[in-house]
Amino acid sequence: MLSRILTSALFAGAAAGLIAALLQLVFVQPVLLHAELYESGELVHFGGDVVSAHPELPGMFSDLFRDALSVIFTMLIYTGYALMMIALMSVAEGNGHKIDGRTGVLWGLAGFIAVHLAPGFSLAPEVPGVAAADVAARQIWWFATVAAAGVAMWLIAFGGTLISYVIAAALLLAPHLIGAPEPDVFTGPVPTEIGALFAARAFGIGLAAWVLVGAFAGYFWRHESQRAEAAA
Repeated sequence: MLSRILTSALFAGAAAGLIAALLQLVFVQPVLLHAELYESGELVHFGGDVVSAHPELPGMFSDLFRDALSVIFTMLIYTGYALMMIALMSVAEGNGHKIDGRTGVLWGLAGFIAVHLAPGFSLAPEVPGVAAADVAARQIWWFATVAAAGVAMWLIAFGGTLISYVIAAALLLAPHLIGAPEPDVFTGPVPTEIGALFAARAFGIGLAAWVLVGAFAGYFWRHESQRAEAAA
């Protein structure tokens, strides 16, 4: 069982992480590099000369070492996500629920809601140079929100009773009713348009990556299960 979980997670996480990393290099990294020009003062949003919305930015793979590290770390992160997902899939399968690539898409959507959408609803992805609350406070709120949303997704999927749905709704709402940590004042040199584009692309790529993680996890878990049954 453990070897099946590890093998499935390695293949699913590495494949999804590689695709996510490439998407980030193409769509997210240029936005971050643009924001860093404002953070460093090389570009000025207001109070200076008019600047182009399309400055000269380093192209893809301009820093191969940095890009390679980004790809590796993204693959490791999504391998960790896949490991947790497949461990939960094994529990669900043990309770009679079918696990394959198709149902894995639903698992991926649930993962996206728990890890990206739920915390991002009140604590949106941020570019460098924007005002932000204390890092420790944000981390505590983020982990609590992800945990609450993860439990809520499980209750919605497998609870099957009205009370489980009510508890799930309460878990999804509670962190936002409490409120995410916010900065004392809103400052920052980065144009809001760049921040909005970054948040939109971060959510879009997060959705794609989680759907891929779920689909790959379900597929490889089913494949490894069939191979184990054939060997037996």
